[in-house]
Amino acid sequence: MSIRRPTIIDVARLAGVSKATASRVVAGNNDLVREDTRVRVMEAVRQLGYERNAIAGSLRTNHTFLIALSIPDITNPFWPEVARGVQDTLEVGGYATVTVNSDWNADRERTYIRMVRRNRFDGLIINPTGATNAELAALGIPIVVIGSGDSYPDFDSVGSDTERATEQALDYLYQLGHRRIGLIAGQSASSTSYNRYHGYVHFLAARHIPLDESRVIRCEFSDQAGFVAMQQLLSLPEPPTAVVTANDVLAVGALKAARAMNRSVPDDVSIMGMDDIYVAATTFPALTTIAKQKYEIGAKAAELLLERMSGDYGTEPRRVRFPCTLVVRGSTASPPEPK
Repeated sequence: MSIRRPTIIDVARLAGVSKATASRVVAGNNDLVREDTRVRVMEAVRQLGYERNAIAGSLRTNHTFLIALSIPDITNPFWPEVARGVQDTLEVGGYATVTVNSDWNADRERTYIRMVRRNRFDGLIINPTGATNAELAALGIPIVVIGSGDSYPDFDSVGSDTERATEQALDYLYQLGHRRIGLIAGQSASSTSYNRYHGYVHFLAARHIPLDESRVIRCEFSDQAGFVAMQQLLSLPEPPTAVVTANDVLAVGALKAARAMNRSVPDDVSIMGMDDIYVAATTFPALTTIAKQKYEIGAKAAELLLERMSGDYGTEPRRVRFPCTLVVRGSTASPPEPK
């Protein structure tokens, strides 16, 4: 047997007021309502267990108070911290966050973008996998991009200084004495992967180290992809003595590959990650990595979106870049002595 939900008419009847007055009180518009009337309506709401119909309200106001957060890999511990920053900040503004996972699949991402349009979400925060600037602009809602934002000039973006982070990692390995340094760059539709590669090329050129493209592997952002990429690097005639990876998930795969090929880390080869997710401190050996401000990135993206939705900012897109920090652990050391 179905249970009938109480309506605003039931609330009005119990409180002894008109439907219009009850609706004003429930919506928080109390300027023209006496305090004793407001108290009676809210008591009726409590007794009946009445919940305002948000869908009906959104049709009247053209606001759903829903924000979509589109991330590329829900299994990567980097993203829950970002999502927490987004959610905590949006809740203060009265918005709920719906998190969707594109799984690095452009078609899946576009399906979610259509859902955002169809369900009239008020805004979108996205780390794009395949969506273009034009596709996002066609949504006609406030959007903030997580990442470099170089390929999305029409939108605010929040991310880390990835190019500088890559140079930090390389400089640390250089100071240890490494000259044959490999890069497992990862690949995506955003320019983040390019920034890592650009930082790598710039670093080598500045130190007059010849670029060997065989030491650069572009692959998916997964543990298995990191494993395969590391196998390729270690199978080179002159394998690198150190490897920088685009994130810690790739670095974990690289650690497994080194172990499978009977290479000691860091005695035979050093491995560096990026992001400083929780697992980076629990691997054996623990990962040297570059820490990013994950929660802060999410919180700032939500803050910029709230400003866009309220119209409190101009039209010029903003670019926010958080600095990164070197975290030294056990997966790096000076290169082995030549045999």
